Amino acid sequence: MPTAPAKPANPGRFNFANSYARLPEHFFARLAPTPVAAPQLIQLNRPLSVELGLDPEWLGGEQGVAVLAGNSLPPGAEPLAMAYAGHQFGAWVPQLGDGRAILLGEVVDRKGRRRDIQLKGAGPTPFSRGGDGRAALGPVLREYLISEAMAALGIPTTRAMAAVLTGELVVRETRLAGAILTRVAQSHVRVGTFQFFAARDDRRALIELTDYLVGRHYPELAGTARAARILLRELVQRQAGLVAAWMLVGFIHGVMNTDNTSIVGETIDYGPCAFMDAYHPETVFSSIDHYGRYAYANQQAMAHGNVARLAQSLLPLLADNPEEALAVAREEVARFPELFQAAWLAGMRRKIGLREERAEDRGLIEELLALMAANRADFTLTFRGLCRLETVDLQGDQELRRLFERPEEFEPWAQSWRSRLAAEGSDDRQRRAAMEAVNPAFIPRNHRVEEVIRAGYQGDFSRFRELLAVLAAPFADQPEFIRYARPPRPEEVVTKTFCGT
Repeated sequence: MPTAPAKPANPGRFNFANSYARLPEHFFARLAPTPVAAPQLIQLNRPLSVELGLDPEWLGGEQGVAVLAGNSLPPGAEPLAMAYAGHQFGAWVPQLGDGRAILLGEVVDRKGRRRDIQLKGAGPTPFSRGGDGRAALGPVLREYLISEAMAALGIPTTRAMAAVLTGELVVRETRLAGAILTRVAQSHVRVGTFQFFAARDDRRALIELTDYLVGRHYPELAGTARAARILLRELVQRQAGLVAAWMLVGFIHGVMNTDNTSIVGETIDYGPCAFMDAYHPETVFSSIDHYGRYAYANQQAMAHGNVARLAQSLLPLLADNPEEALAVAREEVARFPELFQAAWLAGMRRKIGLREERAEDRGLIEELLALMAANRADFTLTFRGLCRLETVDLQGDQELRRLFERPEEFEPWAQSWRSRLAAEGSDDRQRRAAMEAVNPAFIPRNHRVEEVIRAGYQGDFSRFRELLAVLAAPFADQPEFIRYARPPRPEEVVTKTFCGT
């Protein structure tokens, strides 16, 4: 049997190694979190805290909760708010920065990886632009649920380590209970961090930031003359794979601004995000996305544009000759569409149970998606239901057909699909197991998330904890929790999701 990790000798010790705090002072503002009135732990991610070398028993106690609320600092913390800029809905904003988040520091985890620990909702910073620097309970619960769901789905993401009530109210449209999220990331540097320095013609800062990130994330390549190109190439590849992974599970980020684009290819800044119920490529949930800029089907184009913004910022470092630098940038950014399409198509083949690559596969996939859109078929249930169909026995088709408004339209596609499976000698049992490993039964459906948030505002977190436990095993059937797999009834449909600011 595996042995349990040894308990830390000093339970309140964070293994800090704060490299970002060693960068020049104009990269950030040093300040401590603003204390709160009456911190109360809602949830602690015990496995993640152990992974980070922390003692969950201590973190869940009074002293640990004080740290998670920003009321006390653990030894070695060097809290700071990071500076960055960004394009928000296409409009340039020269200074943004962490307006309600404070980086406590970086810890080296049990596997030797460097991880940022950040308090989101920790009070005003010099970058708050008039905001209160706080977070309401609802957005904290949403980010906790969805980021942990994404992790369980195997999609690169920031993680949620803890949620804490502050005992204070925040003012939005009304007065709401305040909360703080403890967020963990490989890095909180964004494309907008590079834009911040590029806009100021601060070549030295761009060099320092590039060398820092290559040294931190790609140490085997540190010191090479091509550091900027390496960084750009890695982000192009990671963002292409990341957005393809989002779309394969029906996820819509909602605010794909450059300041919300992680430099290491993790999903970051869960604001008005959502998972689709009924499939349609133009689906939008964000209450602030009035023109569908960040709709489901636009996400690859938006990510392509964001990596182009990074390339633009890195031009002074890509080559001494401006024309040569521009050629390098164009060459690297031009790789994005092909990388995205390859990741998306490979993922879609797995979703419909194909092992081999054939030229007709794209047409088969696009025909299914068109049918789903025309018939308002549920995205998650359609692909999960497809797992259970067999190549000979057609009895299982009935349940899946019911997901389509005009069930008869599914039959010709199903025949084509079965012919394609037969052509590669597919085995039903093996195919089903492979498909169920990539097609989740459970996602954080919007109506369930809203239900959890409403209960949370009433002081009931039992529904939050139950949904969190269900989402930790998204590919398992969990028949006792089948209600969480069902799509919303008409009166339960959620059409708008909201930012936390």
